[in-house]
Amino acid sequence: MPMARYSRAFLRDALRRRPILALLAAALLSQGCAPLIVGGAAATGVMVGEDRRTVGTITEDTAIETKASSRIGDGLKGNIHVNITSYNGTVLLTGEVPDAAAKDQAARIAQGVEKVRSVYNELAVAPVTPLSVRTNDTVTTSKVKARFVDGQRFNPLHVKVVTENGVVYLLGLVNKKEAADATEITRTTSGVNKVVRLFEYLD
Repeated sequence: MPMARYSRAFLRDALRRRPILALLAAALLSQGCAPLIVGGAAATGVMVGEDRRTVGTITEDTAIETKASSRIGDGLKGNIHVNITSYNGTVLLTGEVPDAAAKDQAARIAQGVEKVRSVYNELAVAPVTPLSVRTNDTVTTSKVKARFVDGQRFNPLHVKVVTENGVVYLLGLVNKKEAADATEITRTTSGVNKVVRLFEYLD
């Protein structure tokens, strides 16, 4: 479904501002804040109107991210960096944990959150990435989203973009043509090392 002109302008303006917000968020992380919630399902106005999820599902995704972040933060010990993204009840875990036991525990905690249908555990057993890597990831996400808008091949609000250490994860309720277009645009964006598709297909 083509986007209205005001929708593209709104998105483009928001994406151009995002790197500044990324630096502010990164600064908070460096001060030892709670695990970062990546993505978030909260949206207003035109964004909610064009999302393929129902308002109820969007609200549930937001609640899942908040609960999972809190529970994983309380349950895991040591130096961790865990991002939680929920889309239509599917949870993606990205970031770094100190060992395999922590990785498995994070997945169990996320799976136990109300309304979670499935969990993709993409946590790496590795040292926590530095601030510079996370900032680059946020910039990469912004570039991918901006290219979605400029490409005008599909509604950018139908594809969720999450970047972790140069790996871009794509989520959303899409048809196969939209998935192929989103993958191609992402794959050819500078800063992207790998693309992982976690779509739910409408066709």
